[in-house]
Amino acid sequence: MQRAFSLPRVYALTDVRLSGRSHPEQVALLSQGGATFVQLREKQLAPLEFYQQAKEAVEIAKQRGVRLIVNDRVDLAEAVGADGVHLGQDDLPPEAARRLLGPDAVIGYSTHNVEQALAASKLPISYLAIGPIFQTTSKTDTSPVLGLDCLRAVRRAIGALPLVAIGGITHANARSVIEAGADSVAVISALMSDPARIAEATRALVYSLA
Repeated sequence: MQRAFSLPRVYALTDVRLSGRSHPEQVALLSQGGATFVQLREKQLAPLEFYQQAKEAVEIAKQRGVRLIVNDRVDLAEAVGADGVHLGQDDLPPEAARRLLGPDAVIGYSTHNVEQALAASKLPISYLAIGPIFQTTSKTDTSPVLGLDCLRAVRRAIGALPLVAIGGITHANARSVIEAGADSVAVISALMSDPARIAEATRALVYSLA
């Protein structure tokens, strides 16, 4: 089980619908703003279009020293040479993803309560995500809001496993999330809501959490 993995404070996710920009464009702008870890998140593009964009995004990420993973799609992550994959509760089990992608792949796993987090901490994952911490507009199928107290409880339950907090995290509340025990904050709207300022918004959040 991978345990020598560390996360940057800012964990950026792409969103074509919100930003109006392609995945490669978003990766370029996020890296320009100082992001070093990016998840490609895509729910609507046709498979071939997403494959083409993901392949280009991987090339940009490699050129800029950014670790890039793909949401949900283990097959796509492998096909485009991404650094790994992020899995949800209903996706391919982490054990199967680890067998397919190998010991060095980054494998993240979403959880939504302390019990799921505790169970996940025993799986062959690189990091665990917990959320939504706050109310979010980026997803419509979210679980109940957990709050900072639940985040603290998850941190106590999982020990040193790298922990990402997600859901409604903004420039204003990100510091409180880190102080509550998260190693990293996963952000979409806080970086993508103004497509003309993606790099600037990323730079500001990276700087505020340094």
